[in-house]
Amino acid sequence: MANIRDLDPSASPLDYYGSELRRLREAANLKQAALGEIVFCTASLIGQVETARKVPTRDFSERIDAALGTGGVFSRLVGLVLRSQLPSWFQAYAEMEARATHISSFQPQLVYGLLQTEAYARAVLKAGWGEKLDDAVAARLERQRLLHRERPPLVWVVLDEAVLHRPFGSPEIMREQLSRLLEFHDRREVRIQILPFSAGQHPATVGAFNVLRFEGDPDVVYAESYGSAHVTANPETASDCAHRYDHLQAAALSMEASAALIARVREERYGDHPEPDGRAVA
Repeated sequence: MANIRDLDPSASPLDYYGSELRRLREAANLKQAALGEIVFCTASLIGQVETARKVPTRDFSERIDAALGTGGVFSRLVGLVLRSQLPSWFQAYAEMEARATHISSFQPQLVYGLLQTEAYARAVLKAGWGEKLDDAVAARLERQRLLHRERPPLVWVVLDEAVLHRPFGSPEIMREQLSRLLEFHDRREVRIQILPFSAGQHPATVGAFNVLRFEGDPDVVYAESYGSAHVTANPETASDCAHRYDHLQAAALSMEASAALIARVREERYGDHPEPDGRAVA
């Protein structure tokens, strides 16, 4: 039998999720093993989630909802659970990001988190020595759900050309990631521009930053430093960053030229190039 410990449902979203899962499972007169068989997982996994030792995934939550007939309780809860797995200094930003109507992002090192593939996100987070890698990846992918809601925000991203050339993971992972960027080309709510090396000096050499806009609330500027974040709604700072972003957009390639560059780097740097004997190498 799985080790049972009492949970304080008010301690965290994960504790609340676990206590509700146990309550509703027992109300359905199901043992952990029986529920596991229904949702195609082990009794041990059910026990780990019920005791807040394992973070549930969205797929697991949807299967639990179907098995217990909860009307989507766990599918709604899992968003809170996954957001709680983000670094504490990042959680406030993630909440604002989810409410924004416009997001402008400049990224000189990495693909913006909302546009990352699962494999690329895993490679990035692993390189940063993040703990609980699976949970961190799931939390990052959960943020991307805002792009698929009925009224998504307008997301405008300027990537330095170096982002395309800096490999995270294998060539296959990079090829998939650049293909993902190209998939956004035909979506009107996502705009991607590349700031080419030829642009030379630019007004954002201090690093990455995001500007969030809302309906009825002041603009917010977000910038990261090591292990922390700086968030401000100071009007002068917001105006300055918006001005800098305008200059970045003007110096960047058009969306069409940016897509062409992404495609070219994908093929030339991460494509399959056969050796003379016919074998393909990345």
